[in-house]
Amino acid sequence: MNEIMWAIGRAGGIVSLGLFTLVLVLGIVSRSGRTLLGLPRFSVALVHRSTALTAVVFLALHVGTLLLDPHAKLALPDVVVPFIAAWNPFWVGLGTVALDLVLALVVTGLLRQRLGQRVFRTIHWAAYGMWPIGLAHALGTGTNAVDLWFQAYAWGCAGAVACAVVWRLSAGFAETSAARLGRA
Repeated sequence: MNEIMWAIGRAGGIVSLGLFTLVLVLGIVSRSGRTLLGLPRFSVALVHRSTALTAVVFLALHVGTLLLDPHAKLALPDVVVPFIAAWNPFWVGLGTVALDLVLALVVTGLLRQRLGQRVFRTIHWAAYGMWPIGLAHALGTGTNAVDLWFQAYAWGCAGAVACAVVWRLSAGFAETSAARLGRA
């Protein structure tokens, strides 16, 4: 049973990384003001939101199964307070920081109407910190971190985010943003 929990925990983390990568890329794309593959911006935002919820489910699966797995030696305080884990405290602590940021994003997402758009967006910027911290956690503590397939997967995720950032910062985006703001 322990091996099953360990495998589910690992798989949950791997899937979470891919889904959070997609969430970040879609977030960058939806804020650019340009269409993606001909989809209207609201469609991209809906896919972004649905993917984020799915990513949170897989993250809960990742953390929950590792809490139940005696081999992982993960305790409830380790999941909330960074850098106190008995095993690999730095890398597990990065995962805890990423989880705490995800929780902040989820709570502000649920309270979006009450908080207002400005507060929501300000806190939502935490996603730009959460993702690389989560990636570092995966590369530093993941069981498969040294495997070539996982390295390709993780760096492929990083490449997707880098491409989205470059696309957003491209001249076409600057021109679109200026036109939207009436500066063109």
